[in-house]
Amino acid sequence: MTELLHISELFYSIQGESTRAGLPCLFVRLSGCNLRCAYCDASYAWQEAGTPMAVAEILAWVGRISGVPVEITGGEPLLQEAVYPLMQALVLTGREVLLETNGSLALDRVPDAVGIIMDIKCPDSGMASHNLADNLEVLRDRQKRGCRDEIKFVLSSETDFHWARGMVAQEGLTASPPILFSPVRPRLDPAALARLLLEHRLPVRLQLQLHTLLWPEKTRGA
Repeated sequence: MTELLHISELFYSIQGESTRAGLPCLFVRLSGCNLRCAYCDASYAWQEAGTPMAVAEILAWVGRISGVPVEITGGEPLLQEAVYPLMQALVLTGREVLLETNGSLALDRVPDAVGIIMDIKCPDSGMASHNLADNLEVLRDRQKRGCRDEIKFVLSSETDFHWARGMVAQEGLTASPPILFSPVRPRLDPAALARLLLEHRLPVRLQLQLHTLLWPEKTRGA
C-alpha cells in the first residue's frame, strides 16, 4: 500500500530564511504540528487537514522545476512517518534537500544528505519546554560527518535574546552548525537585535525573513 503524506501546500519561491536565503527554492509544506508557538505564521498548516499525496506525486511536482533546492517544512514534518521515504527519494534526485523542524522530535533518522534547519524554542514562544536536548548531540555528530545543518533561535523580546545568548554559551554552539537569530517583527525590532548582537559580540547570524519583506501581503505560498 502506498504511503501518503498530508500536504498543506506546494510552492516555488525565494528562500526567505537560513544561510540559503535569497536562493530560489521549492517548498513542500506538510500538515500537522505538535507545538503552538505564540508567533506562528503558518497556523493553517495545523488547522487544516491538508491534501493526501503519494511520494511519487510530490516527486512529479518537484520535477517540473529543475536545478533548485527543495525544502520540506511544516507544521512539523517529522510527525508524518512517510517523510522519511520522501527525503530519501528527493536525495536520490540529486537535489539539495533541506528539512525545517521545530526541534521537539528526534533527528537521528534524518539522512545525512539532508540539511537540517532546527529551531531551539525560546521562552516567549511558549514552547521552550519542548526542546529535545539530545538533538544537539545529533547535530554535532552530523557535523563531524560533513552535514550542512543550521540552528535557529526565533526571538520575540530582549529577554529571549539573553536566554538564547545563554544557550549559545552553555552548549558551546559557536563550534556547532551556523547559529541564526531571527527577530519576530514587530515584537522585536531588527535594529534593536542588531545592536544587541554587536554589544555582546556574538558570533551568530542576524536573520530576517526575506519573504515577508518581499511580499508582506502574502500569508501563504511565500
